Amino acid sequence: MNEARPRTNGFQPIRGSSGFGIRINGGTGRVPLIRRDFLAKGGSSTAAALPGAKSSAPASALTGEVSKYRWWILLGLITAAIMEVLDTTIVNVALPQMAGNLGATFQEIAWVSTGYILSNVVVLPMTAFLAARYGRKRYLGFSILLFITASFFCGTSHTLIELVFWRITQGAGGAALLSTAQATLRQIFPTEQQGIVQAIFLMGVIVAPTLGPTLGGWITDNYTWNWCFFINIPIGIASFFLVTSFLEDSVQASKEGSIDWLGIGLLAVGLGSLQYVLEEGQKNDWFQDATILKLTIFSLVTIGVLLWWEMSPRNTHPVVNFRILKNPALSSSIFLFVALGFGLYGGVYLFPLFAQTILGLTPTKTGLVLLPGGLATAASALICGRLLNGKKALVDPRILIVIGIGIFMVSMLDLSHLTILSGEDDTRLALLIRGSGLGFLFTPINQIAYASIERHEAQQASGLINLARQLGGSFGIAILGTYLTTRTNTHYAQLVSYTYPSNHLFTDRVNALSADFQTHGFSAVDAKHKALEAISQGFGVQASTMSYNDGFFLILIIFALTAPAIFLLRKPKSTVVPVDAH
Repeated sequence: MNEARPRTNGFQPIRGSSGFGIRINGGTGRVPLIRRDFLAKGGSSTAAALPGAKSSAPASALTGEVSKYRWWILLGLITAAIMEVLDTTIVNVALPQMAGNLGATFQEIAWVSTGYILSNVVVLPMTAFLAARYGRKRYLGFSILLFITASFFCGTSHTLIELVFWRITQGAGGAALLSTAQATLRQIFPTEQQGIVQAIFLMGVIVAPTLGPTLGGWITDNYTWNWCFFINIPIGIASFFLVTSFLEDSVQASKEGSIDWLGIGLLAVGLGSLQYVLEEGQKNDWFQDATILKLTIFSLVTIGVLLWWEMSPRNTHPVVNFRILKNPALSSSIFLFVALGFGLYGGVYLFPLFAQTILGLTPTKTGLVLLPGGLATAASALICGRLLNGKKALVDPRILIVIGIGIFMVSMLDLSHLTILSGEDDTRLALLIRGSGLGFLFTPINQIAYASIERHEAQQASGLINLARQLGGSFGIAILGTYLTTRTNTHYAQLVSYTYPSNHLFTDRVNALSADFQTHGFSAVDAKHKALEAISQGFGVQASTMSYNDGFFLILIIFALTAPAIFLLRKPKSTVVPVDAH
């Protein structure tokens, strides 16, 4: 029994051994078949079925690899990213307890953080190469397992050397949890969903550093520092299951070509030396230390040679494709990400110091003060994601960036006027404003950066973007740490200059304090010494407070200087990406 074949507008669908096609009714002409192997590679049925037809989608869109399991993959990737970013700040609160348990000095225990960041920074630019070489599914799965394993052994470490080794291993595994994960989201979600998807992902990346001190303080106050690492294990297992169960390898992955061993070597020693200088420079008085000076020169020369080699025509398979930086929108976005890293990590570095040394707050209390700002970041990031979502964004992302910079600068101006009498209420509003500004910055800049590149360039761009944010944070902490020390000494010298006998305010203060100490049993001579000591301590607190204000104002200046880069950004074009679920 023959079934009637469906007819639609004079066209008759047919099926052949190698694919599908259509026959024009009433004639013998037939449009060539769409081959199955073409569709399996992510081809566009429209472009293949109609020879000579022009698609409105860009070439990158025609190799769509949009996954029907993309929301499950997003859950797995954002879980892994939060775990990785959280681990960079949660440990800092527990360092004093680690030092006591392991018998290490404060400078020695600092390598628990330094080792992690060193390996993370070195591996970040190589994530695109590793994902292409071994497949993103395999590389992400291996990285998550490596991170979980290293977390377990960090928690069971009994010596400092053992702990630092596993932290270095953990940092290497954590690189893919940011860079490769973000690029994967760019590839498996259609363009019209990128706004909200990237906002959700960035929400976790931005909020996690704020939550770190709170969670770390609570763990160290109620349990032991080991649980700062053990907490990663169940989270990592859930992430590993989601990623390996639903994610497929990219159709653009290539395992062919030689390995750029020279580039990998230059990258490792160049970035490793630079990161070491940024981490240890302040402790060793910067260029007064011979090791820091030599490593600075060595890192600059090595990075210069790296840039030359990676862009050389003789290097046919560079480990890092710096050629994509010829895209002005991407290079400007990366420049802005350096400033954002400076502001994000610099603020998280400055405020806890101010809160604990000047206001006398505990680490847990400090984290709770920072928490509302993190929630404000999440809210503003989602708002931006919604405005930028869809086939056509509701707002030009460049406008959102201008608004974000303005909001962030207002918060820095507010934080640069703190006093020793400031309380939680005085700082909470400024931190809320700061958090809102960060959300208005990360999401639209990220949107513009990825919209300006082809899908096959997403992995390379993601590695450079995350490296820029990480290096911006490292530069920020290094510069702000040195700046605080310098400005504290300057302010203290200025205050001391007013302590002369003809200054009646000074002599009246000394006499009043001396009289008070004498009522507590001190002799006249001892009471005067105690009075001068108390005034000196007061000067120290005032000088430190003014230096923190200067630090927040420096962040404001950095943002003002980088703001002109906005004019180099381009408005993303509205693009419809065909969904090719697999």
